[in-house]
Amino acid sequence: MPTEPETYRYEQIASQVMHWIEQGTYRPGERIPSLRQMSQQQSASISSVLQAYTLLENRGFIEVRPQSGYYVRDVPGKSLPEPEISSPSLDPNHVNLHDLMMRIVRDSLNPNVVQLGAAMPNLELLPTERLNRISARLVRTADPTLHQYLLPPGLEPLRVQIARRATQWGCDLLPGDIMITSGGIEAVDLCLHAVCKPGDIVAIESPMYFGTLQLIEVHGLKALEIPTNPREGLSLEALQFAIEHNPIKAVLTISNFNNPLGSCMPDEKKQELVELLARHDIPLIDNDVSGELYYAGKRPWVTKAFDKKGLVMLCSSFSKDISPALRVGWVAPGRFKSQLEWLKFTTSSATPNLSQLIVAEFLESGGYDQHLRRIRREYSRNMALISQAVTRDFPGGTRVTRPAGGFVLWVQLPDRIDALELYTLAQRNGISLTPGALFSPSNQFFNFIRINAALWNIPIERALHRLGDMVSALRSR
Repeated sequence: MPTEPETYRYEQIASQVMHWIEQGTYRPGERIPSLRQMSQQQSASISSVLQAYTLLENRGFIEVRPQSGYYVRDVPGKSLPEPEISSPSLDPNHVNLHDLMMRIVRDSLNPNVVQLGAAMPNLELLPTERLNRISARLVRTADPTLHQYLLPPGLEPLRVQIARRATQWGCDLLPGDIMITSGGIEAVDLCLHAVCKPGDIVAIESPMYFGTLQLIEVHGLKALEIPTNPREGLSLEALQFAIEHNPIKAVLTISNFNNPLGSCMPDEKKQELVELLARHDIPLIDNDVSGELYYAGKRPWVTKAFDKKGLVMLCSSFSKDISPALRVGWVAPGRFKSQLEWLKFTTSSATPNLSQLIVAEFLESGGYDQHLRRIRREYSRNMALISQAVTRDFPGGTRVTRPAGGFVLWVQLPDRIDALELYTLAQRNGISLTPGALFSPSNQFFNFIRINAALWNIPIERALHRLGDMVSALRSR
C-alpha cells in the first residue's frame, strides 16, 4: 500500500492539533508536544511536523517561545473586546478610599477563600531555596556589620547591579544615581514628599494602583485622573490639556504594565511624555515595578532613558519577581537625589542590611535572568488561561484587557453590575477579588474588577466559573 505524500501529511497533523485545541485538550498558554514527540506520536517526519507547526503559527493558533517550545495562543475570534478607554472628570479630586481599601486588605488575608484579588506574585515561582541558601551563608559568617544601619543611599554592590541592568532599559545610570528603599511603595512615597505639598494636584493614570492613591490621600494631595488606553497608556493629548488648565505639580505613572490596566506605553510615546513634562518643568514619578515581567520580545525601555533635565524619578522594587518579604526597592531620583536621601533618613533611616545583601548576591550570581525567563513564561501562560476562562464563563457584555506583561487582568463587567456587590457576594462564596472602585478617587470603575493572574490551578478555574455564574445572576436580576 503506497504511503501518503509528505506534502499532505503536515496538513493532517495541523488538523489534529487544531482538533485538540478546539476540544480543550491543550488550552491557551499551554505547551503542545515538541517536534520530536509529535513526530513519534504521528509516525511522521520531523520536517512534516515542523511544516504543520509553522502553518498553525502563521494562522495565529500557536506561538514558538525560544528555548521552551510551542504554545497555544488565544483562538482567534474567541477573545472578548477590550475595556473602553477611561473618561474621568476634568476636575481634580481628593482621595478617600482608605476604609474600603483596609476592608479588602483584611479580606485578602483570609486563608479560606480563593485569592483572585491581591496582586501577589506566585510564591511557587520565586527563587526561595536560592535566597534561603544565600541568607544562611551570610548569617553563618557572623559579620557584625549585618546588624548595623546601612544609611542612604544604601548598599553599593546592590546599586552597582541595578546600574548594570539599567543599560538594558535604555538608561545610563551610575551607582551613585540610585538610592535603595524599603520596597517600591516607599520610593514613590518619598518622591511625592519631595515635590508636593498638601493641596497640590498630581496627574495620574486612570485607573491607578490603589496603593499609590493611598499615598496621595495620606499626603493631602488632589488626584487629577487622565484618560488611559488599555494598550498604550496615558493620553498625552489629555495630559497636555490638563497641564494647560491646572497647576500640576507632578505626574505619576506606571508606564510599563500599569496596575490594574496592564497597558504598556510605547517607547516613542514615553519620549514624548518626558519631553512634554520637561517643557513645563513638571517632575514625572514612574513606577517600573513590573517592567521585567514582559512576555515576549525585548524589555520595554523606561521613561528615565529619555530624561535630560533630571525630572524623571524612576522607582522600582524586587517584590514582584524575587521576594515581596525582603522589602527591597530603589529609586533613581535625578535632580532630587539629595532631598530624597534626607527624607529617607528622617523617615525610616535605612533599608535592612541583610535584605540588600541577599538581593545583591542573587543578582551578582547570574541566576536572575534565568529566573526571569521562567516566570515570564509561567505568567504568560497563566494570563492566557485565566483570560480564556473569563471569556468562556462570563456573560455577554464582559470586556477584558490583553496585557503583554505583569500578572493582573482588568475586567469590565456588563453595564449596571456593581462590582462592590459582586465582591460581597463572592466573599460569601469563598472567592476574593478587587473591585474597580479602589482604582479611582471618583468611582470611575464601579463595574470593573481586577483579577490576579499569577497562579492557575483547578480551584482557581472553578472559582472563575462560579464567579461567572454570579455575574450572570446579577445581570439577569
